[in-house]
Amino acid sequence: MTEPEIIETRRLSSPATTPQALTWDSNAKLLWMGSRDLGRIYAIDPKKWTVVEEREAPGIPWAAVATNGALRFTIGEGPDDDRYIRRLVPNAGFSETDRIACPEFTGSYLSYDGEHLYLSQWYKQRILKLGAKGNILRIIEVGAEISGHTFVDGLIYVLRGTEQNGESWTIARLDPREQAPEIEDIAVIPFACRSLTVDGEHFWTNHRAADEIVAFRLPTESKN
Repeated sequence: MTEPEIIETRRLSSPATTPQALTWDSNAKLLWMGSRDLGRIYAIDPKKWTVVEEREAPGIPWAAVATNGALRFTIGEGPDDDRYIRRLVPNAGFSETDRIACPEFTGSYLSYDGEHLYLSQWYKQRILKLGAKGNILRIIEVGAEISGHTFVDGLIYVLRGTEQNGESWTIARLDPREQAPEIEDIAVIPFACRSLTVDGEHFWTNHRAADEIVAFRLPTESKN
């Protein structure tokens, strides 16, 4: 069975080229985006589609997630693009001391369950539940490359697929409370998506190659 496609609700020009990191800040009601090529961070008012805060990142901003009044970014640092999780406080900047090395200095997308960070590793096709110091508490196998994930009502929604042969992606979900979570593909995303977040009503992702940011909803699910 072929899954239906997502239903786009908004498609907007990114305020900067190569939108990569993306997260929803529910406290400020802002989208935060990180530009891969420019190495800069932007806070966007989604209603006016204007930038309300902008700052330089301490490396390449690969991913972001909002956590209890602050933001966490996966940052690629140095010539080897070593990955660290860095803390950003809106209107203040990046912490110089709150810097956690990703396991094996690899990792990209982030999500947050209200207590723990979850970090995905693209080529290892897995999501890691992390402790406060970046130690691995649990490994969730996803079975495909991962280009974003977020929590909704205790479930993890994940973008999984491959960037090979023109890229092919679906949005799937799993219940991390299960010992061996079953992954259910829900819908096809018909473009090269990067990052996944949700504003309480719609999902958001980046169409990085088009320099666009996309809001979407899932197709109506059968009640049978």
